[in-house]
Amino acid sequence: MINTQNLSFQYDNEELMSFPDVNCDAGEMMLVLGQSGVGKTTLLHLLSGIIRAKGGSVSIAGQNLSELSDKKLDHFRGQYIGVIFQKFHFIKSLNVLENLTIAQKLAGKQIDKNRCKELLENLQIGHKINSKINELSQGEIQRVAIARALVNNPAVILADEPTSALDDSNCQAVLDLLSTQAKQSGAALVIVTHDTRLKDMIDNKITIS
Repeated sequence: MINTQNLSFQYDNEELMSFPDVNCDAGEMMLVLGQSGVGKTTLLHLLSGIIRAKGGSVSIAGQNLSELSDKKLDHFRGQYIGVIFQKFHFIKSLNVLENLTIAQKLAGKQIDKNRCKELLENLQIGHKINSKINELSQGEIQRVAIARALVNNPAVILADEPTSALDDSNCQAVLDLLSTQAKQSGAALVIVTHDTRLKDMIDNKITIS
């Protein structure tokens, strides 16, 4: 489902970053560990096609991302990839439900409010469905971000520090939800994090240093 080979990237005037190969099949989880600043978020952005590799290749569901135009890549991402960002990029004038349904609309999916409600209930924030984003705690916002990434039943789930703002109980709940979603939909799940609590919970892992 997710396969990379000899992947590298370079920001302007910075050292070339090279990444270990990523291989994560449908229904599997993979953990990418590393301290802040080593390129974990860059790798996630490469996997999602948000940025393009300097060298090597990224293949998602058999599609080499480098072969897609920017427009086709945006459409492909909406259809196949759900991303949980560190910076959440919500529309603050909309409430929680509206932020989820607009994600469905932008992906060309039929709006399914029941799907949105189910995810929010599973994340224990169903009671916040009509709240504005600026009325939520940081942990609640993070859980809404997870719901948004899952709402379109993506084939690939990419999570950037999804548990960093959560206590131990909610950390486990979020990992359980992501794992269950990946297994139920046959999605590949990649979590990039410096949260060492996850190290012993996921067998398939690589470390970036």
